[in-house]
Amino acid sequence: MALLLSVGCASTKPTPDAKLVDDIKLQGVKNVDEGEIKKRILTSETGFFPAWVPGIGHDDYYDATAWQSDLKRIERYYQSQGYYQAKVTEDVVRPIPGERVVLEVKVEEGPVVKLSELSIQGLENLPADQREEILKKLPLKVGDVFIEEHWAKLKELIPARLNELGYVEAVLNGEVVVRIDNASAQAKVTVTPGARYRMGDVFIDLGESRVSRETVLLQAKSAFSQGDWYSESTLTEIQGRVFQMGVFSAVRVTRAAPDRQTLTVPIAVKVSDAPFHTIRAGVGLGIDQVRQEANGSIELTHRNFFGGLRRGTVKGKAGYAFLPDVYNVAIGSPGAQHGPVFSLHGELEQPPLNWKNVPEALRNQLNQLSFQASLDGFSGLEPTYSYIGVAGKVGLMWKPLLALRIFPSYNIELYPKLSSEIPLDGRAPEQAVGCTAPCPLSYLEETIEYDRRDKPLEPREGYYASISFQQGGGVLGGQFSFYRIQPEVRGYVSFGEEKRVTLGAKLKAGTLLTAPDANTPIVARFFSGGASSMRGFNTRRLSPMTAVAKNSASDGLVAPAGAREGETLPVGGKGLIEASVELRWNFYGDFVVAFFFDTGLVSAGSLPLDEGVNFFNQLQHAVGLGLRYRTPVGPIRVDVAMRLPTGPGLQVTQNNPQRPVVYPTDNSCFGAFKGQGPNYGGSPEGRCVFQLSVGEAF
Repeated sequence: MALLLSVGCASTKPTPDAKLVDDIKLQGVKNVDEGEIKKRILTSETGFFPAWVPGIGHDDYYDATAWQSDLKRIERYYQSQGYYQAKVTEDVVRPIPGERVVLEVKVEEGPVVKLSELSIQGLENLPADQREEILKKLPLKVGDVFIEEHWAKLKELIPARLNELGYVEAVLNGEVVVRIDNASAQAKVTVTPGARYRMGDVFIDLGESRVSRETVLLQAKSAFSQGDWYSESTLTEIQGRVFQMGVFSAVRVTRAAPDRQTLTVPIAVKVSDAPFHTIRAGVGLGIDQVRQEANGSIELTHRNFFGGLRRGTVKGKAGYAFLPDVYNVAIGSPGAQHGPVFSLHGELEQPPLNWKNVPEALRNQLNQLSFQASLDGFSGLEPTYSYIGVAGKVGLMWKPLLALRIFPSYNIELYPKLSSEIPLDGRAPEQAVGCTAPCPLSYLEETIEYDRRDKPLEPREGYYASISFQQGGGVLGGQFSFYRIQPEVRGYVSFGEEKRVTLGAKLKAGTLLTAPDANTPIVARFFSGGASSMRGFNTRRLSPMTAVAKNSASDGLVAPAGAREGETLPVGGKGLIEASVELRWNFYGDFVVAFFFDTGLVSAGSLPLDEGVNFFNQLQHAVGLGLRYRTPVGPIRVDVAMRLPTGPGLQVTQNNPQRPVVYPTDNSCFGAFKGQGPNYGGSPEGRCVFQLSVGEAF
């Protein structure tokens, strides 16, 4: 910090009599953005924070020579926006106390030039569907203000669309005449498409790679069929498929010089190996009002396990959890829990085989088929139950497109320890857990994902969709028969200056179908609440609840005669709805502020809800504010959410009506905004939630 402060203090005046620029005032500016003008000149206003404040403080001094150039830049910016007669008619440098100046500029904008004619020639011999594709939604059309940036984009877009259709030698010439006398512009574009080319041979440059040429060629050629028309998007598909092999640190795909005799475009693929052995390690911390956990993790990957580019991965994570927090565990509060948690994951992936003697179209799809098998061991500590389990999975991963993954698998899970701390007056605790140890679960699962996000860790553009199906029990065995469906969609769009503002939305649903009155395993039920779901509740606290008596006095509650003092614990449900809308603003450097609205429910019964139940009246709603700091592993995130006074209270079951449990309720927001009745929305949970985590909510 001392070093940073000394750097800030090292800022000196350019000359002894230099004055700070206090303000730049633009008069007469009506039809363009003042902020855009100020961003395009060299002179700027002195910041709010003094120069000695590291990172954000700065002093800006007046320079007469630079300022005269800036006046010309103002006029030139106006011209680029269609105001070709705009002039700076007056500029004043006004001294003010404190060795500062105010720069005042008066602008006369004049009339705006609009495009009166746009002629595009040279596409007449192309098929109608191709012409339509090339000319759709151009950035400049007749009647628009003639903005030079839009004209430049038009001249780039038409050749790019021709390239995508296979016209790799397309040439465009464009000229525009601006008439000042009637404020109009006439633009003429002449296009020479040239011949249409097909995809040609693929040449692999391995450098010093240990991967065989045939293996890389197999993946590259799976992106297209022989005779396909050339397109730039196919090059992107080739690059993605080769990179997805997971053994290269860099993949570059380019087109070579077109072969005019065969009318094909050769493709060049250059790769650089990634290390075949990698070790990664990290630490994690999660905090909210009902759970605190610290953990460490390590991952070992071998990308050529027993040869053939088989990938072997081992991941381990160990930590310690405190429920609800370290303080209550330390003072021995009733119901507080703590203990170690761990997970160990081993996975083997067999890459696609070399299918040679099958038709090309089928071969290209088979070459995207890989076999995966995994084995897991894990333990967990939840408010309602604790467990130690093992799980195995075998499946086939199919990637018919770069963004599409289809993964059918068979899964088996065993829980040698699956215990509940819920006393049920002599009845088996497994009735709350829903499973008898070792609790064998056997099910088929089919997962389909379509991912068009630009950055999975911190998406700013694109969309994501997935759906999973589980079919448990029956001929597969296991203790339970059930059917589980869970679809999810997410979307993102960025806008504003340098696309610093991102609007994201998510919708997720789920239903668990069983025979009437059949029990369900708690490990398959739905829970919501927490940093990555409905943020108006703490982790897994949006759920049907059961009232549990404590073994000792709790929190000063006064129980009526025959009743007991206790708490509520989540037991999960058969129906789930989660939806979020979030506005993220990258306001400075790596800092992002977010405003969000979350809504959701977890129902005891399967979806859809019973006839006559108003679905929207059952939803819980929350609004919140978040702060993020971007890091290479994802943003560090702090969120504070407050539930709105809508929706019903959570369903709380008394296991023994003869001896009901009296449990605490909190209708406040961290102790404030009290006053609602006992059945406020989301009761008995508090109305406000604080969460600290790493990674975006969605």
